[in-house]
Amino acid sequence: MAVLAEVGGFLGSLAAGDLAVRSRQGLGHDAGSWAVRKRELTASSSARWAGSITKATHDQWALARRGQAAHLERLRRQIAAIEARLARPLGAKGDRRAGLVRGYGSRAEWHAKSRRLHALKARLVRVESDFAAGRVRVVRGGKGLAHARHHLDQAGLEEAGWRERWRAARMFLSADGESGKRFGNETIRVTDTGHVSVKLPAPLAHLANAPHGRYVLDATVQFKHRGAEWLDRVAANRAVAYRIHHDVVRGRWYVTASWQRAAAPVLPLDAARVRGVVGVDMNDDHLAAWHLDQHGNPVGEPRRFFYELTGSAAHRDAQIRHALTRLLHHTRNSGAAAIAIEDLDFTDSTCREKHGRNKQFRRLISRFPTAKLKARLVSMAAEHGIAIVEVDPAYTSRWGAQHWQKPLTTPTRTTTRHDAAAVAIGRRALGHPIRRRTTPPPPHRSDAVGHRTVQARPDTRRREEPRPHPPGPRTRCVPPGSGANAGDQRAQHRSGHAAEHDSWQQDSLPLSP
Repeated sequence: MAVLAEVGGFLGSLAAGDLAVRSRQGLGHDAGSWAVRKRELTASSSARWAGSITKATHDQWALARRGQAAHLERLRRQIAAIEARLARPLGAKGDRRAGLVRGYGSRAEWHAKSRRLHALKARLVRVESDFAAGRVRVVRGGKGLAHARHHLDQAGLEEAGWRERWRAARMFLSADGESGKRFGNETIRVTDTGHVSVKLPAPLAHLANAPHGRYVLDATVQFKHRGAEWLDRVAANRAVAYRIHHDVVRGRWYVTASWQRAAAPVLPLDAARVRGVVGVDMNDDHLAAWHLDQHGNPVGEPRRFFYELTGSAAHRDAQIRHALTRLLHHTRNSGAAAIAIEDLDFTDSTCREKHGRNKQFRRLISRFPTAKLKARLVSMAAEHGIAIVEVDPAYTSRWGAQHWQKPLTTPTRTTTRHDAAAVAIGRRALGHPIRRRTTPPPPHRSDAVGHRTVQARPDTRRREEPRPHPPGPRTRCVPPGSGANAGDQRAQHRSGHAAEHDSWQQDSLPLSP
């Protein structure tokens, strides 16, 4: 492994220099300058290593550029939120209908926020200047690890241990695949038996222990996840990209294989809903799922797939992947062809200008992996041929608990609010109103057994309008047609709410896999 460390350190120094050159070019980069950089790296390593390094540099610069744009947008939102609240009187209440935000609670808070406003505006000027000039700030090895160098006591590290981690993080041992080449990769080759060999750069060719300047490792590798699919690709000499990295804490070396799959065809919405859906309510610590048939009726028992969002990023990623894998297996076993999820976006809610005092709630929203869950679920569902239907998240938890939690609770089954929300999400994806079917009217016309609330059929014209009142006063205090909720269908029928789509207005669209 000493040879791998030396090769990774050498290529890492070339990658650091190439990233510095690319950062200095900024927006003036073009295909010609890319060719010049690649030609210079080829003389120091090889053509394939130079191609991998320059491609990784472009990806890293583009990622930093996207992060800079997101940071710029976030600063503007924070400034706008503070300015709106500063303009309101102290203690003023907010009014969503009028578009008014609440004012700050005290003079001290108002003063602190005004100072923060000046700091954010100064920061915005610097970020806008960098964005206009195409100047990004990237740390090879990670900003967190670089910051830990100045706080070794807090990080629980010694200088020698930190230095070892820093060298491992700055190594470069990544190679893109090539279809038609032996085992799909000429630079880092992994055979069907698990033997790994690396094409050494020209300055390190004297370390080779195999012909043609290659170094063959003594240890073999094995891919547990999708190992059969990887074996089919290398047997057919199809492109496979590899990355070798060193885990200093565990003292192990790992090989990561990746490849690009052909895009799966998008399943039409009607075809995805014909066998029912599995409604999924995403929560902070679990996924609540319930299978619904094509008529919107819950089938079977609710399922909950738990995960933990604590620990390292690798542990959190593994927890999410494991929960989604169990969800996909449950969907396939239940016979459904689609999974219904909510179109959640907590970008604005994570801003401390919106929930400044409720720090616990902001932390909960910040660690809620909505984007990661959605992206991972779409990619993993494509492998199983399962469609993803995204629906409006408005009032799913409230209406689900109102109309489904109590009816689905039995002496042997406790239905939670999240299970009821999963039913509401599934019904909305199927094009049905969330409100469940009510009991038929009694045999006589009186309301002794309760108000008759049988809903009209979806094809009934003018069914969402208020029921006409008979002529004459119905009470001694309220004239006919002038009650508190007269003409307000939102108060009489939840499915007529503006946020709730009718069956012929459902605009749920399957996400592209």
